[in-house]
Amino acid sequence: MGEKVVAGQFDLSDRQRYREKLRSCLTGLERLLAEKRFDRPKNFMGLEIELNLAGADGMPRMLNAQVLERIASRDFQTELAMFNLEVNIAPHRLGGRVFDRLDEELRTSLAYADRKAGEVDAGIVMIGILPTLDRDDLVSSNLSDVDRYALLNEQIVAARGEDFTLDIDGVERLSCTSKSIAPEAACTSVQLHLQVTPERFAGVWNAAQAVAAAQIAVGANSPFLFGRELWRESRPPLFQQSTDTRPPELQAQGVRPRTWFGERWVTSAFDLFEENLRYYPALLPICDDEDPLEVLDRGGVPTLAELVLHNGTVYRWNRPVYGITDGVPHLRVENRVLPAGPTVTDVVANAAFYYGLVRALAEDSRPVWTRLPFEAAAANFDAACKDGIDARLTWPRRGRLGGLGEVDAVTLVRDELLPLAEAGLDAWGIEPADRDRYLGVIGERCRRRVNGATWQSATFHRALDLGLDREAALAATTLRYRELMRQGEPVHSWPVGLPEPVPTA
Repeated sequence: MGEKVVAGQFDLSDRQRYREKLRSCLTGLERLLAEKRFDRPKNFMGLEIELNLAGADGMPRMLNAQVLERIASRDFQTELAMFNLEVNIAPHRLGGRVFDRLDEELRTSLAYADRKAGEVDAGIVMIGILPTLDRDDLVSSNLSDVDRYALLNEQIVAARGEDFTLDIDGVERLSCTSKSIAPEAACTSVQLHLQVTPERFAGVWNAAQAVAAAQIAVGANSPFLFGRELWRESRPPLFQQSTDTRPPELQAQGVRPRTWFGERWVTSAFDLFEENLRYYPALLPICDDEDPLEVLDRGGVPTLAELVLHNGTVYRWNRPVYGITDGVPHLRVENRVLPAGPTVTDVVANAAFYYGLVRALAEDSRPVWTRLPFEAAAANFDAACKDGIDARLTWPRRGRLGGLGEVDAVTLVRDELLPLAEAGLDAWGIEPADRDRYLGVIGERCRRRVNGATWQSATFHRALDLGLDREAALAATTLRYRELMRQGEPVHSWPVGLPEPVPTA
């Protein structure tokens, strides 16, 4: 979806031609896999973070165009709404002190962006959902002034044919409607990329699906939306509902949503690309001039442009990605589970936990996905989104008896998953100092049962206890969050509550 899309109207012939091109692309992908044309292992990882812009009052600022003009770096780009930015970190080879280097790069980039945002009285807030967002902020007139966003909104709205229903029942309940996909912009996340060979793809993707719940449990950071306290990680239900092209009748028939955990373990990357064609109509039927099969016949490497574009409109929490670097095709697993923030250290710790864990699980002689039903992994994901670090998850029992058991998320992470992540980081060649520092952050969150969501909720309720009204308490919580985010100490060490005197909204 990063490609430039020119707004326009589509007719039936466009959709028919696009479907034919998609089939050619899928055949082309199948040939590339059969001919073993993909890049050899290079252990590359990549990182993207979606960000919010907020003013000195903690409220969202619709100024991304002005801020990007001042930043003037290709590392930063627009996101869906005018209060969003995205920062992209260049690929790094996993090994050595890579996490310390990531930490330093992110601190430098975000500090620079924050200074530039300050020139227009805004600042960077790295958080899953900005607590001060109001329904009036998430309307189509606040979408970024970029053709692809307007066109995507138009096509999803047309496919649905009626208002979007947002209904999330958590600590409190939110029930409302939206006329556009703008509420999706509230969801700001971290995307972790891992380049893999075709042979390793299925193992890494399956492992990533299996541990998505654990990632959410320790990393939840999105408890508020439109002034309501909802799930500990409210992004997934919000994202699914705000992009749902299915009216109630299609939902009742079991038609799959475009934001999707999935329904089965896979045996290859091809499974996922093929599912995307089989289950999802095109939203943006824009055809490239390239004939992928002719390119292959000439010995070239096709861009598979239609396949890539279509793939970008199916919002899997672990998404397959096809790309080309220096004329050589490659595959990546894009992990889209985590919210942004709270601090750079927390983001890097989440990344270290994920990369170590998927390496260890993907290479296990008895893979977890052979012992954990896919339905249980999906249920775990929902449980972790609802309850965060207090979730209880289904997981294979250790030992000869085997079978499944229910376990507290903190116990699972501390006793079983952190040792696996440590072994995985050793296998990547990560220096012990990096390994211990960042996995130690995850361990401390478990020990104290603290993550971004628990801190936000506790601080908000302290603010209410001090006599602030709900709107003022959310604004004060946001301002305190931004202050501690800038100081940079990981969230498990943050003091709960507001500084004295209490800031006014």
